[in-house]
Amino acid sequence: MQVPFGDLKIHYQTYKHEFDQACLRVLASGHFILGPELETFEQKFAQFLKVQHVAGCASGTEAIYLALAACEVGQNDDVLVVAHTAVPTISAISMTGAKPVFVDIDPITCLMDVAQLESCITPQTKAIIPVHLYGQVVDMESVLKIAAKHNLFVIEDVAQATGATYRGAPAGTLGDFGAFSFYPSKNLGAFGDAGAISTNSQTNFERLIMLRNYGQSRRYYHDIIGINSRLDEIQAAILAAQMPFIEEWNKRRLEIAKRYTTGLKDLAQTPNMPGLTEHVYHLYVIQVDERDELQAYLAEHGIQCLIHYPIPAHLQKAYSYLGYKVGDLPVTERIAKRILSLPMFPELTDKQVDLVIETITDFYALRKSTQLQVPSKVVSPHTTVASKA
Repeated sequence: MQVPFGDLKIHYQTYKHEFDQACLRVLASGHFILGPELETFEQKFAQFLKVQHVAGCASGTEAIYLALAACEVGQNDDVLVVAHTAVPTISAISMTGAKPVFVDIDPITCLMDVAQLESCITPQTKAIIPVHLYGQVVDMESVLKIAAKHNLFVIEDVAQATGATYRGAPAGTLGDFGAFSFYPSKNLGAFGDAGAISTNSQTNFERLIMLRNYGQSRRYYHDIIGINSRLDEIQAAILAAQMPFIEEWNKRRLEIAKRYTTGLKDLAQTPNMPGLTEHVYHLYVIQVDERDELQAYLAEHGIQCLIHYPIPAHLQKAYSYLGYKVGDLPVTERIAKRILSLPMFPELTDKQVDLVIETITDFYALRKSTQLQVPSKVVSPHTTVASKA
């Protein structure tokens, strides 16, 4: 039996009627950009988040960019963020002309180490982007206190945490903005690139909808400099069609995660969810010292695993101009060598999950057996060991 990391084909087949009807409805309407499907999705997603406003856009990267642009972040500004994230988070900062400043992470949660946050603030710091990685939420109470103290904007990167909560509040509703990605593999995914920004501010919302549409206040009247980042009608309709199922899918992810944790607790460092966070397990990530060997063994047995992420942003060639070097973010660098993402998607069966657990168990049993069979190197009492000069 093969176990894929994800399976979008089975996802489509399971909800084929809903998806097909949504697409056909848009095609029949002849209205493909900034129409009723977008308005419907924005309203439904705002209700789901319990937030005042949602503005759809073209991608999660541009969601972060638009939020930063709405805060007028640009040249000569610093933005605090983690290097342990998908590079698109950092790309959005670069698009504004601002400089990413990296904060190390907590070794257990792999999220921003908020205890180090304040020491990274400079006179040029203008915003903080807490990344809600893997489906869990950063300690937002601490982030917001620090931000208020230093008059900084807070833009939540919620790309991997749609439906997660912090102290009962949905991720993406705690800061000034929440930036969402609907890349196909996300907990709520489109059939292409798509994103959205949430805010409780009417002023911020009005600025966002201008920024995403060339800075227009009305057609051909450009009040500010904007870009083209519009969520098209087909993607909006596909997303709206999935809204009734998102909580069910997140519940299933939690069931899978619990099954993994029970089966692997003695073999690997499993996710440790802080008590204030409701984790939605976009990814189920373990930590092991033998990561590369384990991944290869699983692949040999038909189980696909990925690494999120093998090279931290501060060590990427594209960001070498920032001047970071190996050793600057020790926890981030150590974690990058130990993490492994196991198969995780709502349609994953218990039988498939159990096979992953059994295969990992077999890997460690074989490893232990092999180590026991290797004889210890014995030095003869008659052997003279020369010392090095």
